Amino acid sequence: MPEGGTPPLWDLPQRQAPAAKPIRKASAPKPAKPAKRAARGKGQRAPAETAPVARIVVDVPLAHLDRTFDYQVPADLDAAAVPGCRVRVRFAGQLVDGFLLERADTTEHKGTLAFLERVTSSEPVLTPALAGLARAVADRYGGTLIDVLRLAIPPRHAKAEAEPPREAAPRPEQPDVSGWQRYPRGPVLADALSAGRPAHAVWQALPGEDWPARLAELAATVAATGRGAVLVVPDHRDLTRLHDACVARVGADATVSLSAGLGPAERYRRWLAVSRGSARVVVGTRAAMFAPVADPGLFVVWDDGDDLHVDPHMPYPQVRDVLMLRAHADAASLVVAGFTRTAEAQLLVDSGWAHPVVASREELRASAPRVTPFGEDFDLARDEAARAARLPAVAFEAARAGLKAGAPVLVQVPRRGYVPGLACDHCRSPARCRHCAGPLLLGGGTEGGVARPPSCRWCGVPDTAYRCAACGSRRLRAVVIGARRTAEELGRAFPGVPVRTSGAQEVLASVAAEPALVVCTPGAEPVAESGYGAALLLDGWALLGRQDLRAAEEALRRWMGAAALVRPGPEGGRVVVGADVSLAPVQALIRWDPAWHAGLELAERTELGFPPAVRMASFEGTPEAVATLLEEIPLPESAEVLGPVPLGEPDSDGRTEKERALIRVPRADGRALAAAAHTVSALRSTRKDPAPIRTQLDPQNLI
Repeated sequence: MPEGGTPPLWDLPQRQAPAAKPIRKASAPKPAKPAKRAARGKGQRAPAETAPVARIVVDVPLAHLDRTFDYQVPADLDAAAVPGCRVRVRFAGQLVDGFLLERADTTEHKGTLAFLERVTSSEPVLTPALAGLARAVADRYGGTLIDVLRLAIPPRHAKAEAEPPREAAPRPEQPDVSGWQRYPRGPVLADALSAGRPAHAVWQALPGEDWPARLAELAATVAATGRGAVLVVPDHRDLTRLHDACVARVGADATVSLSAGLGPAERYRRWLAVSRGSARVVVGTRAAMFAPVADPGLFVVWDDGDDLHVDPHMPYPQVRDVLMLRAHADAASLVVAGFTRTAEAQLLVDSGWAHPVVASREELRASAPRVTPFGEDFDLARDEAARAARLPAVAFEAARAGLKAGAPVLVQVPRRGYVPGLACDHCRSPARCRHCAGPLLLGGGTEGGVARPPSCRWCGVPDTAYRCAACGSRRLRAVVIGARRTAEELGRAFPGVPVRTSGAQEVLASVAAEPALVVCTPGAEPVAESGYGAALLLDGWALLGRQDLRAAEEALRRWMGAAALVRPGPEGGRVVVGADVSLAPVQALIRWDPAWHAGLELAERTELGFPPAVRMASFEGTPEAVATLLEEIPLPESAEVLGPVPLGEPDSDGRTEKERALIRVPRADGRALAAAAHTVSALRSTRKDPAPIRTQLDPQNLI
């Protein structure tokens, strides 16, 4: 693997020492009058003898205050006011929280500085490296430093902070990395990590691969050199598997699991163990992307295309991009891993910043299941129960063969519920509620021995006398069948076979190696011991037909995630997908070639001018606010404005409550676009515009 490389397409900042990265200074508000201080019983306070100026990041979420403010350090707080600690200061007449970024001897402010009110905690939670990362993330997404620090530093828990620090875990021994020999460049990656050389890789895991074990081996290799590792996964089920694998190779004392689901005390306790250097390996969900591990040597993101990797809070950072910034700043390695490959990962490969780690075609053919597609015009099985379950002959035979082999069969259904979508049986118009115009659905079950009538998904009012507004017909048909209805129909098609469901209500972690039908929604597939005998991917059109730029990429990611759990083809593993064989995602699944599909996606987005080929900003708000923003934002010359367009259904006058405008620029001007978004946000907050605008750079859902 290369030791570095120039990332010309990803807008990475120049690498600098964290302490040498200045933050713009500004003066603090004038202190209160001495008489008022005396009235509070504090009297005159003397400044500290050394470094009496403290530069504070105040916890005020206003874009025009995105800078540091200078305060005086009183002599009685000289020892407690260490760089990185939490403080309380008086700002605009109110006591607010803040972080002490650094101490200095002089200030650029010409007047008298106010004193720090108190030090909340002397624990240095804001290290120079974390402050530099937060500033880089804020600059990349057009946000503010304090917004990023809220995501990076968990709330303080005094009892957990008062506990004595744990002893640093010893270095583990070099692990066995023979599992990486299935990939031609796998041993090269492991050797680079063992030697401490930075390596950037995009790893495409083989179907059936024990990916937690492979990633844990990389983390143990880095920990054996004395450096740290951060591994981020989408959800808690993946986190459990990865944590167990890391504990087995690194040890429980050296491994810390971080996630938003932990309680306040436990989350802060584990975060402190990382910050104090007690743990070398951090695994977690997106909350762990800012984990302050000491001397990081490896960053890993698994399944980077999952939308759970995008934080829903300002400034909406994406895990992959944050870890890229960290790898660049710390001269560390980065591995983007998954069964599939996103267009963003393909851009890293095409630019030469990362190298692909893939298996040979011979190894792939020995590991992948056999994939068979069927379109909409399929032959139903002759069995009457199978006809009722909407199963084609090929799917019915694959499921029966898998059950006969003593293995469970996976059935993936794109929608949860019973019948989540209804339409007129005559004219196919969507069935709407007469009260609020919301969509009608069937919830299943009976009431008084009679099937429940359809009800509105929005207001919940049942419609016992439906009549189509377009043609007057009273008959309804199902637009899509949900997981519950599918499980009910499959139970009739395969009598005597247990049917289990995994979805929003209850997500199964694993299933036993015994005959069973496992019906799940995408992303909720449990792991089967010894693999599934077959997988039925039903209603593929529901995934491919979504109005989303990433619909094809997301459908392939969901399919391959389920198909990777099936036994290899030589052992009888079958995958049946309900989609047209001529579609590119179906072809990529049949050939098990996500890199080819990622190349097509990137080429199409480059031609059409969509991310990641360009940088794009989205602004959502009232029509008046969006129009004013477009007039004031200082855009680079290369910027192209798209819209604004209405969001939602317009009224009788053709107006909507919200509009959205998109602005795109070449990747070279991405940082200028982010700076322009921050500038206009600061202007709006300065004049206290009442109408809010939601600003997001490189949004996941453009349509």
